[in-house]
Amino acid sequence: MKTIAALVVVLVVALSASLKGGEKPIPNRMIDYPGFLQNAAEVGKLRSKHRVSEQEFIRLASEPGTIVFDARSDSKFAMFHIKGARHLSLPDVTADELAKLIPEKSARILIYCNNNFENEPTALPAKAVTASLNLYTFNTLYSYGYTNVFELGPIIDVKKSALSFEGSLQGARK
Repeated sequence: MKTIAALVVVLVVALSASLKGGEKPIPNRMIDYPGFLQNAAEVGKLRSKHRVSEQEFIRLASEPGTIVFDARSDSKFAMFHIKGARHLSLPDVTADELAKLIPEKSARILIYCNNNFENEPTALPAKAVTASLNLYTFNTLYSYGYTNVFELGPIIDVKKSALSFEGSLQGARK
């Protein structure tokens, strides 16, 4: 985690240096890259403590008030997802949409993404490891004030998983 914090410092210093080198910043009050980097460093520390095994994910999901959250696309979610998951595609995330889906910012939220699963490439195509949806989802939820987020950690074979799935592809398998 010290590495992440150091990387953030290096990137912020580099950004500042490039701006001092005569380049004029292009203002946009709706985008805060240094703030994004700072959140990513904070999320990195939290995330390292909030990654859980498949069995722990199942146990936590069964507790009252816990929300399983899927931020994949609408079409991929419709095909195949963890049973009972709430869904909001990451591009559609706003404060208002999140508040409708997860009204309590202190709620325990369990996240997962394509890169947690193998043997279902149609609904769960792997992303580049540095572009895993879990990374974006965790950071996005944190940015909106949701800090009780837990991430499914391992890669799980959907054909051997103890998790329950649903969706159009799951129905076709039966």
